[in-house]
Amino acid sequence: MSDRHFYAGMSRRRLIQGAAAMGLLAGFDSLMPAFARGNLDNSNVYHTVRDGADVYDLTIARTPLTIGSRLSKQPITINGTLPAPLIRLKQGREAIMRVTNTLAEATSIHWHGLMLPYQMDGVPGVSFPGIMPGETFEYRFPVEQHGTYWYHSHSGLQEQLGHYGPMIIDPAEPEPVSYDREYVVVLSDWTFDSPADVFRNLKVFDGYYNYNQRTVGDFFKDVETMGWDAAWSKAGMWGRMRMSPRDILDVTGSEYTYLMNGSPSASNWTGLFRPGEKIRLRFINASAMTYFDVRIPGLPMTVISADGQPVQPVETDEFRIGVAETYDIIVEPTDMAHTVFAQSQDRSGFVRGTLATRKGLEAPVPPMYPRTERGMAAMGMGAMSKSGGKAGHGGMEMHGGMGMAHGDMAGGSGGMTMDHASMSMDASPDKPDLGPVPTAGRPVSHGPDNHGPGAAMVASSPQSRLDEPGVGFETADHRVLTYSQLRSIDGWPDKRPAEREVELHLTGNMERYMWSFDGRKFSEVDGPIKFYHGERLRLILVNDSMMDHPIHLHGMWMELETGAGEYRPRKHTISVKPGERVSALITADAPGDWAFHCHLLYHMDAGMFRVVSVV
Repeated sequence: MSDRHFYAGMSRRRLIQGAAAMGLLAGFDSLMPAFARGNLDNSNVYHTVRDGADVYDLTIARTPLTIGSRLSKQPITINGTLPAPLIRLKQGREAIMRVTNTLAEATSIHWHGLMLPYQMDGVPGVSFPGIMPGETFEYRFPVEQHGTYWYHSHSGLQEQLGHYGPMIIDPAEPEPVSYDREYVVVLSDWTFDSPADVFRNLKVFDGYYNYNQRTVGDFFKDVETMGWDAAWSKAGMWGRMRMSPRDILDVTGSEYTYLMNGSPSASNWTGLFRPGEKIRLRFINASAMTYFDVRIPGLPMTVISADGQPVQPVETDEFRIGVAETYDIIVEPTDMAHTVFAQSQDRSGFVRGTLATRKGLEAPVPPMYPRTERGMAAMGMGAMSKSGGKAGHGGMEMHGGMGMAHGDMAGGSGGMTMDHASMSMDASPDKPDLGPVPTAGRPVSHGPDNHGPGAAMVASSPQSRLDEPGVGFETADHRVLTYSQLRSIDGWPDKRPAEREVELHLTGNMERYMWSFDGRKFSEVDGPIKFYHGERLRLILVNDSMMDHPIHLHGMWMELETGAGEYRPRKHTISVKPGERVSALITADAPGDWAFHCHLLYHMDAGMFRVVSVV
């Protein structure tokens, strides 16, 4: 049973009474990691300072835990907690992480977003062999940056079972932002089933966990708003693709219990404050598969950092956080309680916590937004109109086109394509220039020559969607953060233009649950993607699929081209919308082999993974 269903079935008072009677809340705080109780300093038993280095001793183990109302024997914990303990480091010092594996299988830790020697990156089969059962591995690396990051397993599906934790790196110099108190807020999704079974179910039927399919009634509502011809055309296009416009997330609240700092909604994680204080909330999306939309009703949020990197302050009412992304915000709560509300992108569930002046206080839990579905923009049929920083009405303008290879999906042969009113897009001064760049005598990679069965669709007119907040916010009447609003505080020191560009297509076949780059799974590629040490390049990502993909490059920053000029935001994870084309500048300054993948865990395991070799 999902936490959403469990929570909806009883009042808060009855829930507490029932939990107390069962002993579920007794000692609840003792099971929480120290950071969830507000202890964010380095004074814990796992941390010592030796010769100017921060030393942590971490033990990975299976630890039975009660999550919500159910005992699970499968959590993988670090030092006995879920999430794992907070690691707090200092920019300019050395980090030494001594990791002991007590599991029956190999494991690993990847330090997500950290720039370090590739041998310390923690990806088995790419940068090191992994940590064998009974073995202790010592990670040792200089700490070159600051900000909010996290760490997690890169072995199998262990990340889904609780093998993740937060990391804060304090700056060597004081930050230009003031606050009185801070909390880490780790969002995640939990399944009581085996992750291997979840993966198997997705491969059997891609809509296995989607209980929100369209009905005949929905079709006639479209007729009322769009007219018969447009409604019939829309239904036909989705039918030919054998997809539903309501396939927003692969795994939904029907399977997942959503957690905030390891606690479901019923346990109500609470961050305390004094009236008049400024609070810094460091949000980390450590989910396996879930995008969250985060708001604190009635309380404006000022975004000051994205993916650990400072940005020029942006005030907003809500933000979408993709899997593996981090955002730091500042809020100024009043003397009342405030609900911290994170609902899944597909509106199938939520998790809430509270900011309050004392424990036990609560604020109203807002209703979830109505269920949503993808519009024509997801098929390359035109971007949503923009007005005042808000999305327009459904993305129905026919500005672009998408060729759809139906030979594999509909039982045909030859990959027949359909071209729907393909038109050129008007140039915009807010869009990045994705035109040709000098190649300096090196070949330019421009995506796949043959998509094959791994690519059920091919975008023929992809476009920038950086100023759209995303599906579900088409008619939002409040401020929702977009990538186009992010501007770094300091320009990147490498001012060179790109020498060449590398274009990769994000491809998938939902019916077969195949995910890939350029139509080929990792097991099918010939070798790594080559970056040349010291070069300046432009990476172009084209999403040919109908899903959002958070794409993570290890070891190097991606400077997202948003139209901000030299103030491009630096990101380690870029969320790419369906039908979208984005670009980022990269300085290939990190020799070695680096993982490059979609951070949706089951997409990565299904083949959406590559290795980048900086040679």
